[in-house]
Amino acid sequence: MIRSLGYVAGLCFCATGAAAQTPVLTIYTYDSFAAEWGPGPAVEKAFEAVCGCDLQFVSTGDGAALLARVQLEGARTDADVVLGLDTNLVARARATGLFAPHGVTTTLNLPVAWDDPVFLPFDWGYFAFVGNADAPQVHSFKELAASDIKVVIEDPRSSTPGLGLLLWVKEVYGDQAAQIWADLADNIVTVTPGWDEAYGLFLNGEADAVLSYTTSPAYHLIAENDASKVAWSFDEGHYMQVEVAAKVAGTDQPALADQFMAFLVSDGVQSVIPETNWMYPAVTPVAGLPDGFSGLVQPEQSLILSPDDAAAMAPAAIEEWRAALSR
Repeated sequence: MIRSLGYVAGLCFCATGAAAQTPVLTIYTYDSFAAEWGPGPAVEKAFEAVCGCDLQFVSTGDGAALLARVQLEGARTDADVVLGLDTNLVARARATGLFAPHGVTTTLNLPVAWDDPVFLPFDWGYFAFVGNADAPQVHSFKELAASDIKVVIEDPRSSTPGLGLLLWVKEVYGDQAAQIWADLADNIVTVTPGWDEAYGLFLNGEADAVLSYTTSPAYHLIAENDASKVAWSFDEGHYMQVEVAAKVAGTDQPALADQFMAFLVSDGVQSVIPETNWMYPAVTPVAGLPDGFSGLVQPEQSLILSPDDAAAMAPAAIEEWRAALSR
């Protein structure tokens, strides 16, 4: 009996040892990327097929909350790669000193020039309000403020769309931004921590429109054969978002992290971005974009701030927004 127990113990030790030999790559990302309907599951399956590793996505809320968590954890973070920051957060992320060059060389297909050695784009899009096709639409923030339309937006302190909205308003209206927010206060039903919650409220009929992306109607059209959702085209232009990933400098899996960064801009990942993350891919897929992307709103004017300008503008923009909505 004792011999049998020892044999079993030996088996357990061997099994545990074998499991321990499988390296784990931990990716911090936002909720919708890791969701079962997002890119996460497909990316995980495809990367594990070539890496000999266990890829684990850790959901952290929305993009700004993602950076806040990594900052809080500092050099002790479990993350090997952070996926889901954007250009408005890059300067803050760089200032932490927590990220290292990715070493990836590829041809990006972005509307803006990109040569950052640390932050690697994986998709991009334009912010827009999305509403129902059979409901009233507006084509500027001033028109929205003058209407009875009710919208739901995201919190700029935790959400990249929320921060993008504030910088969009600030870039268009400058010193008049505070007044625009005061005028918009009656239109805002609620402010959510992230995009998931906001879009869910809109779909449940809690608001007439939601801050989202010009590409959001493609989801309804392609996945649901539903043409009832539209993005409003704003005469003032639309603010652009470029989403990025970065390798954590203190990762204990540097080779795997480098492999994942290169994999992120491969055709295998970029080809699934349009129909899972519902954004434009950073590298044009070999097969091109899905048909449902052909009729989307194309802004006549693209707005985007450099990472440094966005970081400099954000505190004042957030304070104007907070003050206006707290009255």
